Amino acid sequence: MTLMVVGLLVFLGSHSVRIFAEDWRSARLAAMGEAKWKLAYSVVAIAGFVLIVVGYGQARLDPVPLFSPPVWTRHLAALLTIPAFVLLAAAYVKGTRIKAAVGHPMVAGVKIWAFAHLVANGTLADVVLFGAFLAWAVVDYLAARRRDRAAGTVYAVGPVARDVVAVATGLVAWAAFAFWLHGPLIGVRPFG
Repeated sequence: MTLMVVGLLVFLGSHSVRIFAEDWRSARLAAMGEAKWKLAYSVVAIAGFVLIVVGYGQARLDPVPLFSPPVWTRHLAALLTIPAFVLLAAAYVKGTRIKAAVGHPMVAGVKIWAFAHLVANGTLADVVLFGAFLAWAVVDYLAARRRDRAAGTVYAVGPVARDVVAVATGLVAWAAFAFWLHGPLIGVRPFG
C-alpha cells in the first residue's frame, strides 16, 4: 500500500498546487511557458496515477478489512456514479447550465464518485484511496469556488442542447463503464 500512498501524494499533490501554492504556480508558468508547464504537470500527474493503480492493485491482493458494507451500498454506489459521470461530461461541454450552477463539475463529480466508493468498500486500501480523493475534492472545490467569487467569474450559458449533450454523454459513459469496462479494468463487476 506504500506505493499507492506515494502515488496519491504525487497525483493529488500535483493537483493541489493551485490550492496551496498559487504564487509558486504562477511563477513557474511565467518562467516555463504554458506548454512546458502543462507537459511537466502531465508527466508528474501520470506518474502519480500509475503509482496509484499499481499500488492499489497490490493492496487488493492482501486486503485489510475495516468494515463490511451492507449490500445496499453497492446499489447506492451504482446510483451515485450516474451524476458523477454526468458532471464529468459537463466539465467538457461549454455553456451548460450544469457548469453555470456547479462551477467546477469535474471536481464535484470526483466528490460523488469517491463518496460512493467509500461507502461501498470496506478495506483499508479502499478507505485510503477513496477517502483521499474525497478529502482532496472537498478542499479543491471550496478553493476553486472561492477563486471564482474573488474573480467575479460567471460561467456562460448556451442552449439547452448543450446540457442534453452533457447528460447523454455522461449516461452513455456511465453505462459503458458500469456494464462493460469496470469488470475488466477494476476486477469488480457492479452488475454481476
